[in-house]
Amino acid sequence: MQALSEHLASIKRGCHELLIEAELVEKLKRGKPLRIKAGFDPTAPDLHLGHTVLINKLRQFQELGHEVMFLIGDFTGMIGDPTGKNVTRKPLTRDDVIENARTYEQQIYKILDPEKTLVMFNSSWMGAMSAADLIQLAAKHTVARMLERDDFSKRYNGGQPIAIHEFLYPLIQGYDSVAMKADVELGGTDQKFNLLVGRELQKHYGQAPQVVLTMPILEGLDGVQKMSKSLGNYIGIAEPPNEMFGKLMSVSDVLMWRYIELLSFESLDTVRQWRQDVEAGRNPRDIKVMFAQEIITRFHDRTAAERALADFEARFRQGAIPDDIPELTLDGGAAGLPVTQLLKQAGLVTSTSEAMRQIEGGGVRLDGEKVSDKGLVVAKGSTVVAQVGKRKFARIQVI
Repeated sequence: MQALSEHLASIKRGCHELLIEAELVEKLKRGKPLRIKAGFDPTAPDLHLGHTVLINKLRQFQELGHEVMFLIGDFTGMIGDPTGKNVTRKPLTRDDVIENARTYEQQIYKILDPEKTLVMFNSSWMGAMSAADLIQLAAKHTVARMLERDDFSKRYNGGQPIAIHEFLYPLIQGYDSVAMKADVELGGTDQKFNLLVGRELQKHYGQAPQVVLTMPILEGLDGVQKMSKSLGNYIGIAEPPNEMFGKLMSVSDVLMWRYIELLSFESLDTVRQWRQDVEAGRNPRDIKVMFAQEIITRFHDRTAAERALADFEARFRQGAIPDDIPELTLDGGAAGLPVTQLLKQAGLVTSTSEAMRQIEGGGVRLDGEKVSDKGLVVAKGSTVVAQVGKRKFARIQVI
């Protein structure tokens, strides 16, 4: 096992919070592999890069020699996780859960080593629990403690209903840690309450409490809201290589570093060198290309990544972009700059109406990509080459 300080630095990479670090150090000093748990409710069939933040961390634990337990919450999925919800969430059917769980198993092995991954289903123990057992479990937590959770508290104070079964969700997630004898549990920052319930329940059952490690919620392509399929700001890990490449290249120069921190497997030393290179004048686009190729190689293969790059560059060059084009800086405000405004303010069109007509006619490109969405917003921190027709170009930085 590598030096403890290096081991700990690898574990903490990209981590938002580690509770309690001193306990983790003591567990590591034993010199035995730790049991690492992360749970996923199979609520949708496709995983996106936001989901892989936790899976990447599991991979790091595998590489450090620990035992990874990938928990598919087929039982809790039928309850519906109330975290962050302002209304009672509709539970999934058993058929939905089984189908989604099957696709999860296929997708996670693009990141995790199948020989070192223990896939578990919480229906294995929850399905065997009697009503009396569940009542005894519920007796180990209070309503007052449940209402300390931010989303429950807001709904209660706002007069919005909270179904009793929603209180069972964090209890069952916590009991999963008991059943799995977890040493460490990973989760998003929004899962902190549930992860801490696991610690408390382990104490009730005579186990050493698990260490809680929370990971940030990855922002979507807009750089504002969390990555979500429903918001359309996501990159699916099963998407075609060219689509993945184009989306990754559209990420702002600022957001790029967060994506690299949470999604890249490059060493911390390599990432530090990249930052120094950019600060010294290297084009961030070069780093973005290397990162995009890494991600596409992971979920497809190296050949697909090289083809995606070649295709992107061919489309970028399409229209014979001049070497010397105007360079502008535009204020994008807090939310970024709508593409119609960007084109108008850059002087590439005379009005937003003309911008919309040009988009409808297929005459607008950003970084060589044809724009079809008139509501597209160019994220704050981005630098793009905008093209209208065959002769109008501008390199625009949105600040």
